[in-house]
Amino acid sequence: MNYLLLIYDEGTANPSAPPPPADQMAQVMAAYDAFTQECKDRGTYVAGEALQNVATATTVRVRDGRTLTTDGPFAETKEALGGFYLLRCRDLDEALELAAKCPASSLGSVEVRPIWEFPADGSTEATAAAAGVGG
Repeated sequence: MNYLLLIYDEGTANPSAPPPPADQMAQVMAAYDAFTQECKDRGTYVAGEALQNVATATTVRVRDGRTLTTDGPFAETKEALGGFYLLRCRDLDEALELAAKCPASSLGSVEVRPIWEFPADGSTEATAAAAGVGG
């Protein structure tokens, strides 16, 4: 099953925390590189990316047929989504084990979310019915 590890940190919050010193940033990046390599070595790594600061975001809403966009952050938060890992794990326990090893778990927080697996034909009826969504 696929799990999304959502990485929340103060560096992407609004307002942003001051950047760490270069030597501390190098240590953090080395920790992320090691974590990524462990996921790859275990065969769980599917994808992962860091996100730019929340101030670069654009929020899109459609209301009454009109597309509305808002530049920058929508709300002030202590922590904001800063990146993700998409992992293929045997179960939730393995996903939680890896989340605890992710550097963000000691720097901010990591939210673990299972991915809805849609059939290869693209239909959503069976998945929505299983989740109790829809009529």
